[in-house]
Amino acid sequence: MTVKPPSKLAQPSRSTARTTEPQGFTAEERAAMKARTQELKAEARLGRNRAEGERAVLAALALMPEPDRTLGEQFHALVGAAAPELLPRTWYGMPAYAREGQVVCFFQSASKFKTRYTTIGFSDAANLDEGTLWPTTFALTTWTPEGEAKIDALVRRAVSEGLPSQSKRD
Repeated sequence: MTVKPPSKLAQPSRSTARTTEPQGFTAEERAAMKARTQELKAEARLGRNRAEGERAVLAALALMPEPDRTLGEQFHALVGAAAPELLPRTWYGMPAYAREGQVVCFFQSASKFKTRYTTIGFSDAANLDEGTLWPTTFALTTWTPEGEAKIDALVRRAVSEGLPSQSKRD
């Protein structure tokens, strides 16, 4: 018995297959990775310098469109007041605040990755552990006195002494 090879019409051509494959990183993601590479080079050159970090954060904020710029400036001022021990720096081109080289909290503009919300986030270096489940990223649409109070409390808690023990997480 003779077996016929599959019809060429039944198989997608290579050029068709390529157009349906994932395209990899978006332009925004590539730009963020490039920014992170530049940040690492600057850190190696300058060390952990508060003045340089402050300049980098203010420059990143200046490039943001409204309302992200204003929200970022308000977050920057709040972190400076609530947790002056955190060093300002940029992280993937966005304002971030670090302790002993580890980012504790960060600001991400909605325009950066074309997302719906501006976000404020906390890394695993933040002392926010509560039971077995807790939020680490918060959407921010408008700066209000109530929101400011919540953010202030989160930042202060994030830098409070001592991280929760592993046994509390189990």
